[in-house]
Amino acid sequence: MGQVVVVTGASGGVGRATAVEFGRRGDRVALLARGQDGLDGAAREVAEAGGQPLAIPVDVADHGQVEAAAERVEKELGPIDVWVNVAFTSVFAPFDEIEPSEFKRVTEVTYLGYVYGTRAALARMKPRDHGTIVQVGSALAYRGIPLQSAYCGAKHAIQGFHDSLRCELLHDKSRVRVTMVQLPAVNTPQFSWVLSRLPKHPQPVPPIFQPEVAADAVVYAAGHPRRREYWVGGPTALTIIANKFAAGLLDRYLARTGYASQQTDEPNEQAANLWGPADDRSRDYGAHGVFDDRSTARSYQVWASRHRALLATAATAAVGGAAAYFTRSQR
Repeated sequence: MGQVVVVTGASGGVGRATAVEFGRRGDRVALLARGQDGLDGAAREVAEAGGQPLAIPVDVADHGQVEAAAERVEKELGPIDVWVNVAFTSVFAPFDEIEPSEFKRVTEVTYLGYVYGTRAALARMKPRDHGTIVQVGSALAYRGIPLQSAYCGAKHAIQGFHDSLRCELLHDKSRVRVTMVQLPAVNTPQFSWVLSRLPKHPQPVPPIFQPEVAADAVVYAAGHPRRREYWVGGPTALTIIANKFAAGLLDRYLARTGYASQQTDEPNEQAANLWGPADDRSRDYGAHGVFDDRSTARSYQVWASRHRALLATAATAAVGGAAAYFTRSQR
């Protein structure tokens, strides 16, 4: 019955949508997160989609809990084929308004949670010489923005960690694959539950994509892990490319626009999940945030990324046809 898949941060947002998408394939899906209400809702949706869920309450910042969860998954579901790291937390605030303990907590969850998950997966995959690890990243793994220094720092760290690990696996000629999926702004519950010291309610920088767009890309990457990373959405591609060639200009642009673009006109009312789960108080937030009316459910860039060979062939044919037409017209 399908593959055995582990998804961290599976109680909400991209993690939840990803778990459900794996469930649609008939996979056995282990759901790792802190909030019991969110886990229960995710397990129900995975089962309704056709998968076999196993919900395990875990704080990914605790390596012992992650290791124990991996052991339980293999005992109850079987050998792990795919491990997807998604779990994170954050603080919306200028850097000097974030307490050292808060910055440490964001780093432990958002960066070390990936390290611990990857370590638990590799400990089981490498002896079998089989398996795939997907790191869910962000355009902010390349480009830091104001008010998210802790989150951007963690995503940059994941990128460096991913690059190093991939080199080591290639050196060892291992059949264990690791790939990374860089996401755009996504309509997830994080904007209603991360700790925020902003005067207005935080929001993703438009354009905004639905979690299912990200989930579809993650599941595709898990099935095609030879590529080192995938970019989801045109804004992600533009951000990464622009930062490579015009980082200084982006600094000044974001200094002017980065504060207002990350806040709505509504008052700031947050559940604050930094130290405890927001979805463990008789409330299940689900996969979507509060920006459904402003979010898109498709990405043409994702389609183009998957069909590069087809597009290259079409472009070559178009160029050839244009050249032939021009040659005839000159006779």
